Amino acid sequence: MLFPTLDFGLFFLVTFTVAWSLTRWPAWRLGFLTAASYVFYGFWDWRFCFLLFGSSVVNWLFGQLIFRCDGDRQRRMLVGAAVAIDLGVLGFFKYFNFLLGSVNATLESLGAARDLPYLSIVLPVGISFFTFHGISYVVDIYRRKLDRPATLPLMMLYLSFFPQLVAGPIVRAAHFLPQLAKPADPNDIRATRAFLLILGGLFKKVVVANYLSTEFVDAIFFDPSRHGALDLLLGAYGYAVQIYCDFSAYTDIAIGVAALFGYRFPQNFDQPYRAVGFSDFWRRWHISLSSWLRDYLYIPLGGNTGDWRRYRNLMITMLLGGLWHGAAWNFVIWGAIHGGMLVVEHAILGRRKPADWPLWGRVLGTIVTFNLVCLAWIFFRSPDLIHAADFLSGLGRIDDSRITATPFVLTLLVGGLAAQFLPRDRVAMLERLAVRAPFPVQGALVGAAIVGIASLGPAGVAPFIYFQF
Repeated sequence: MLFPTLDFGLFFLVTFTVAWSLTRWPAWRLGFLTAASYVFYGFWDWRFCFLLFGSSVVNWLFGQLIFRCDGDRQRRMLVGAAVAIDLGVLGFFKYFNFLLGSVNATLESLGAARDLPYLSIVLPVGISFFTFHGISYVVDIYRRKLDRPATLPLMMLYLSFFPQLVAGPIVRAAHFLPQLAKPADPNDIRATRAFLLILGGLFKKVVVANYLSTEFVDAIFFDPSRHGALDLLLGAYGYAVQIYCDFSAYTDIAIGVAALFGYRFPQNFDQPYRAVGFSDFWRRWHISLSSWLRDYLYIPLGGNTGDWRRYRNLMITMLLGGLWHGAAWNFVIWGAIHGGMLVVEHAILGRRKPADWPLWGRVLGTIVTFNLVCLAWIFFRSPDLIHAADFLSGLGRIDDSRITATPFVLTLLVGGLAAQFLPRDRVAMLERLAVRAPFPVQGALVGAAIVGIASLGPAGVAPFIYFQF
């Protein structure tokens, strides 16, 4: 069930109406939201609802055991077992055939090829996200960031809540469970802000991301050899705008929808292409993932304790972050580029912050960072390393100036990049203007915006890119 569809619109209207009618009965409200979330997830394949339920039960049980255990060694063993189970399930669905293929390739290179048994495994939508939520819960219990373990019903809703279930943002247990535990207050909803986020997300997805994808970027990456250097360069920039608009659209809609139910999700994007350096980029891009990797992987590895250990931990974190995005070597290379740039940046600059740089240094840093990020996106988007190599070699064909980008595509590309430099409080500014209008006027504007977005976008609605992760 995709956000920008009639199916989801009807699902949301029914869920919203029933949920708020149950405000006087909090337990019934939470139970209804859980049931609705399972219906939402089962829309793709109902069989994976059992996997989601199993993950909830396992992490809930370990949370109970960790909370009741006094010995630190036993508690570490329990949290280690819980994380191992979570990652084991994720690894089976996501990496089994990738690892098997790598082993098979190694054996062939050694002249000892074997007929290894590949399995027909369907990757459950959103498995990476609800796995990370489960790990967040047991680790937060271990670190005593939660004063009590969740009940099973709360745990089920925490892992399954439909706005963020399949593509984030990753919401920490210590942040979300206390919200679920208290009664929802309809007077605490910033509806105008929520609708602005939803409409902005719909525009970025339906118009910008979908149009760039179907009318330009997909064709460029499908066969790079048929395009000139300028087309390929625009294709790389176009994909940078596409993936940002696609993914930030999903999380903006998720944050807005959750807000309409009375829950607050953290910000997930902060104009990442204006970043000055890769450290700054990861403070702005997929913030919930980068902070999760920092707190649950980088710091436990040792964090910043010594230069060489810091460099090692940065590389391990980004390599695993790349592998998390997909079971293929091009994702590993994507992670290696980001990890390598972070190591170089820390080695040269140390703890100096971009705010301390002169103006020319910040401008140059932004330009260099953006282009290196786009270089890494080529590996991320390419279906395999062969296509990535074709793309990179094509960038060297400077004598070939063919261009297939239409004026509208160029407008979306330039506009998408220019939007990175709009005021950071632009949503709050629009909110202050919108709340002055009467409710009927606000409703009419929302309706007109939806009609306008639907008319501008191409036919059909492509799945969100991050559904595959």
